[in-house]
Amino acid sequence: MEHLLLELQETLRREIPVTQHLGITVESYDGQRLVLSAPLAQNINHKGTAFAGSLNALVTLAGWGQLWLILKEHQLHGKIVIQDSTNSYLLPVQSDFRASCDRPSPAQITRLENTFRKHHRARIELQAEIYDGSELAVSFKGRYVILPPDGQETT
Repeated sequence: MEHLLLELQETLRREIPVTQHLGITVESYDGQRLVLSAPLAQNINHKGTAFAGSLNALVTLAGWGQLWLILKEHQLHGKIVIQDSTNSYLLPVQSDFRASCDRPSPAQITRLENTFRKHHRARIELQAEIYDGSELAVSFKGRYVILPPDGQETT
């Protein structure tokens, strides 16, 4: 499992360079929940709390990372893009922060895999959260699309 986390961290660094500037790290994955973290100091706003754009980036990437792990585990090769999302900013985040994204149900994963193998495209909706202490601070829902890898576009 550790090698997968290192590979995900390297993929984020290489494919999404802003992750380096925001200090985003892959913290943990237990086969169910992926956790990414970021330091407040690199993501602070004028009020001394976490910048909403940084919070949005972290929850979006938690979903992206969860889907990346699923593709790896199912030996699927595709490009992951976010199609649309909604965030609810419920509380200001006043310290280093973590976003978690739980794995979708086995039925959702099977449907995603079957659709991608048949149509070379698939969609899935994922949720992620950021807590400030024990209180929910950011709630995220995003729809991700898996597309064929570059150069393998099909009609």
